[in-house]
Amino acid sequence: MLKDDISLAQWALVNEIKAGEWKTLDLPKITREDFDINGIEFVNTLFEVPTVSYLNTLKQNAADYGTELVLIMVDEEGDGCAATAKERKQFVINHRKWIDIAHYLGCHAIRTNCRGTGDISKEEALEIAAETYHMLLDYATESNVKVLIENHGGVSNDPDWMVALMKKVNHPLFGAYPDWREPTAEFDNYTYLEKTIPFAKGMSYRNQPTEEQTAKLIGLCQREGYHGWYGIESKGRDAIKLGKSLLNKYLLKV
Repeated sequence: MLKDDISLAQWALVNEIKAGEWKTLDLPKITREDFDINGIEFVNTLFEVPTVSYLNTLKQNAADYGTELVLIMVDEEGDGCAATAKERKQFVINHRKWIDIAHYLGCHAIRTNCRGTGDISKEEALEIAAETYHMLLDYATESNVKVLIENHGGVSNDPDWMVALMKKVNHPLFGAYPDWREPTAEFDNYTYLEKTIPFAKGMSYRNQPTEEQTAKLIGLCQREGYHGWYGIESKGRDAIKLGKSLLNKYLLKV
């Protein structure tokens, strides 16, 4: 059984890396020395040129600092529910290299986006997204890299639609990556997590407005039997440290 552990999502420190304060190759050192966190979740758009020598250096840096390379968040490579067949085919092609890179680094998964467009119904979106992810999963199977969807708008924000897609695709490497966004009138993240957690293969953790709300979400994960990585994506160093403290406080260690 998987054990609960904490990873650092690179996006939590996006302002620092965009300001040139450090590079992706430095992330293992920062993760261990600044936060004493065990795992790393990368963002593809923050990689420099991922040549073999670059990836070897990244792997060695992770080994040197005792950090596990968990996942790659993939952005700007298309949408899994794009409007045209040509765009969806390109989405699959674009993500293949990130599956290969994830496999080479030892990451267990990539995270994708699946928003769709307002021009198609949810029923049609379900059909075309299922076709797209079947194609991508056919490629991912050989390397055993999971393909996850994070709720980043559009149809992926609808938990019932996501559950329907998970069931329709029905592949052991396919899953959800629930984003613990701040609850709003338009989005109830507790309900979203409650419905999608049977398919979750990772958690995009964010501190909630109150500690009570954070504890409620962590408790839901525990009750529903989720075990695995909680990737802290709360932005900024203080928020990361708070997230680690709350996760350590409320997670039931196994």
